Amino acid sequence: MKPDATPGTEPASLCLLRTSAIGDVTHVVPLVRTVQQHWPRTHLTWLIGKLEQRLIGDLPGVEFIVFDKQAGRAAYRDVHAKLAGRTFDALLHMQVALRSNLLSLAVKAPLRIGYDRARAKDMHGLFVNCRIPARHGEHVLDAMASFLEPLGLKQTQVRWDIPIPDQAQAFAQAHLPGDTPTLLVSPVSSHPLRNWHTQRYAAVMDHAALTLGWRVVLCGGPGAYEREFGNAILAQMKTRPLDLIGKDTLKQLLALLQRASLVLCPDSGPMHMANAVGTPVLGLHAASNPARSGPYSDRRWCVDRYDDAARKYRRKPAAALPWGTKLEHRGVMDLIEVGDVIERMETFAATL
Repeated sequence: MKPDATPGTEPASLCLLRTSAIGDVTHVVPLVRTVQQHWPRTHLTWLIGKLEQRLIGDLPGVEFIVFDKQAGRAAYRDVHAKLAGRTFDALLHMQVALRSNLLSLAVKAPLRIGYDRARAKDMHGLFVNCRIPARHGEHVLDAMASFLEPLGLKQTQVRWDIPIPDQAQAFAQAHLPGDTPTLLVSPVSSHPLRNWHTQRYAAVMDHAALTLGWRVVLCGGPGAYEREFGNAILAQMKTRPLDLIGKDTLKQLLALLQRASLVLCPDSGPMHMANAVGTPVLGLHAASNPARSGPYSDRRWCVDRYDDAARKYRRKPAAALPWGTKLEHRGVMDLIEVGDVIERMETFAATL
C-alpha cells in the first residue's frame, strides 16, 4: 500500500541510494542541486560507494554515508549502525542491483520511491512502495530526476558544479599549461566490450598531434588492465602523448577534463565527468545507445553506430529494441572506423 504523500510538501529529510558507478552518480548531482534550490531546508543523506565518494563527497549540504562493497557483510552492518534510530521522509532508491536492494533495508522511510516495473530487476519492487513514471526513451539523467516527481517536484534545470579543489586545479594547470587545443583520451571502460581497438586509438591520436597540431593526453586509472591497454596504444603511435595513466586522482582527472578541448572515450565514467564540467565529448557508441547513456548536454560530436550494431547482432533496427538494450558483443566496436572519429574531430576543430 502506498503511503500518503502530499505533492509539493517540503520534506524534512531525504535519503538517496545510488552507490555506483562514477557516471551514474554524476547523473544524480543535478537532482541534489534541484532539491537544494527548491527545498533548501531539506536534509540530504546519500548512500554512496567508496570510489564514487572521492569524486562528489565534498558536495556542500549533503551528508554522505559510504558503502564499501569490498568489505562484504561488514559494509552492511556499518551502514545499519550509522542509520540506527533514524527515519527519513522518503528514500530515493535509484539502484536496482540486489546488493543495493538489500542495502535499502538499512533505511527507514514511510515513502520508498523506486523504478517503474519495466526498469526494475532483482526483486526491486519488494523494497519500494512507490514507483517513478514509466517512460520510454529517457536519458539516464532524466530517469534519475524523475525520482523527485512523486514528491511533487520536477527538475527543469540541470546543474552540476562539482567542487574541484585548488590542489587538483594546480595539478591540471601544471600538466596542461596555457590554452593549446588539447585532446584528452580516456580509452578504457569498465565494460571491456565497449573498448575500441588500441591501433585505432593510436591512429586518431597521431592525427590529432600531427595534422591538427593538438596536444594529446592519455589518461586512465591505476589498474593493471588500463596500464596494459595504454601501453598497447603508445607502442603503435608515431608521436608521444602526455601519459598520465595511473598518475591522477578522480578530482585531478576532473580538473584535467575541464582544461581539455575535447575528450575521446567510450561510454564510461570519464565521459560523464567531462560533460559535467562542460567539456565536449567525442563518445564512441556501438554497444550502448548514446540517446540513453551518452554525454547528456551535447552528443553532436559522438560517433553513433548503435543502430548498425542492432541490425548486425539483433537483425532489427535500434528503434525496435527495448529501451536500454546493451549490445556488448565481441567485435561490436569494430563498427566504428578510424575515419569516423577523425571526421568528428576535424569538424570539431573547425569550431575552435
